[in-house]
Amino acid sequence: MPEKAIMNAEIYDLRGLNCPLPVLKARRKLADMMTGSRIWVETSDPLAVIDMPNFCLTEGHRLIETLSTDGGHRFHIECGSLA
Repeated sequence: MPEKAIMNAEIYDLRGLNCPLPVLKARRKLADMMTGSRIWVETSDPLAVIDMPNFCLTEGHRLIETLSTDGGHRFHIECGSLA
């Protein structure tokens, strides 16, 4: 995927939500996206650093990058499919 597409990925702000809401909302958001689309998910829940990678693995999405941010984490996810 071109670098410009990576930089233009939508940011989905889920800061302020606690487990399990970040994963549930990310699941709903990714369900409406096309395979191969990318998104940044921002969280403040400390458990998201465990939950989000596991979610991606079990749901068939690709976790491209995880960044620590001030007060949370940012996850770069490529929408996948288990089909």
